[in-house]
Amino acid sequence: MKRMKAKTDRLSVTRTQHRLLPDPQRVILRPYLPGEETFVDGRSRVRLVLDRVLALPEEEIPAAWEAVRAAFSSRHPDFESVLADHFLLVSRRFERTEPLSRERERLVGAYFTHEYSIEGASLCNPSLVPALDQSGLPVGVLRFIMSLRAIGEGHLSSIEFRSGVIESDGKIVFDPTSRFVSSGRRAPNPSYDKEVFALKLKDLGVQNELSQAVLDPLPARFSFEELLSAVASVQDLHTPPATRSETLNTIHWLATSNYEIVFSPNSPICERVIFPASPNESRGMEDARFVRFVEEDGSARYYATYTAYDGHQILPQLIETEDFVEFRVLTLNGTRAHNKGMALFPRRIRGRFAMLSRHDNENIHFMTSDDIHFWDHASPLQTPSRPWELTQVGNCGSPIETEAGWLVLTHGVGPMRQYAIGAMLLDREDPRRVIGQLAEPLLEPERNERDGYVPNVVYTCGAIVHDGQLILPYGFSDTGVGIATTPLDELLSRLESCSPG
Repeated sequence: MKRMKAKTDRLSVTRTQHRLLPDPQRVILRPYLPGEETFVDGRSRVRLVLDRVLALPEEEIPAAWEAVRAAFSSRHPDFESVLADHFLLVSRRFERTEPLSRERERLVGAYFTHEYSIEGASLCNPSLVPALDQSGLPVGVLRFIMSLRAIGEGHLSSIEFRSGVIESDGKIVFDPTSRFVSSGRRAPNPSYDKEVFALKLKDLGVQNELSQAVLDPLPARFSFEELLSAVASVQDLHTPPATRSETLNTIHWLATSNYEIVFSPNSPICERVIFPASPNESRGMEDARFVRFVEEDGSARYYATYTAYDGHQILPQLIETEDFVEFRVLTLNGTRAHNKGMALFPRRIRGRFAMLSRHDNENIHFMTSDDIHFWDHASPLQTPSRPWELTQVGNCGSPIETEAGWLVLTHGVGPMRQYAIGAMLLDREDPRRVIGQLAEPLLEPERNERDGYVPNVVYTCGAIVHDGQLILPYGFSDTGVGIATTPLDELLSRLESCSPG
């Protein structure tokens, strides 16, 4: 593979010729409910459209349905099952004495469905992790999974994936990318840990007689349906209206913000997209930082921190998976679980979870916790000090453990809001101690990377080390994704020779 040397006298950084660019043909099926304005006769727009479809003569239905099926079914393997779901979504709005034909049900579903191009605007901000299954590979070959931030219409972000291998000679080979995409199925009745749920309610400022009455009859692990039943059972409890509204709304918000998504295990990972599905991420899921986390007993799973956006405020959230087929999406709580850029260490430090954060919006902090859901304590690690980072600094993914220490990729924002990628090295035993910090950026936007949806940006959400090389995927100007490599020994040597600050 032809490689291009970066023009720098700092470190030997090599850009490969890989370019992952947005593909507007990758579309998912989403519910489409027209504006809910009410007309003179009292009907909503949804009801008007529904009545028109229901009024079509039965003899016209087969041809109308066949036209829709012929135009769209080849674009979605699960086309008819999704339309069936969307029919059920609107079917509660009307009553019928006689059942509808299957074709009319599918046609109704089609009128309340639209295609959404998940990459219509941008593809950027990758993170890279080793796949759990490394079986059947030649010696020296590593199978990987890459997460990506896909941005579509309305700047709505979702999380999607690619896969491939890094060969023994360092060559990076991606698996073919399917044009099909699926947003999976949300588990209809997710479960919750009662103790954690109660602590999260307390952190949200909802700890009162009503919330206690809801939780008391629930088992140690309860389902969403059990929670709804518990809420219904306290309807007669006399509580001030304002307190009642806030408490029950918060309970429902918390429950719907912690959910599970399941994909077909037979689908290629590139066809799976985690699309916003809860109130606090209704306007996007941004910049997932995936990490393979190894527990003290040797068991491994994957976590990802990401930024949830509801159009008004941003919140850090957590994704958990063991196989990239079933995903649990969880809220993070605590006085330091705020803002963007939380990144989990790949193992416990002295028996505790450890995290990097930028909860104050401009500095990197080190945090520890006994519970991965709650973060209350932080100590500063890095503040903006170099010309290329004086606006703000932040991490660029989870720390990478090396013999020399924890390698942390960082980002800095400088003049003209240009983003560059830097690096620092933390002590392995005490990550609060900074050993070294690059004086100059490791990676800056090159001339052909400066123009895009958001100009003058290079950014990553996580790299890996393989065979002595740092493999660094990065987004450029919110347009596409490239890959850079640098010898690990050279980078660590430079970091050890550079004083922090």
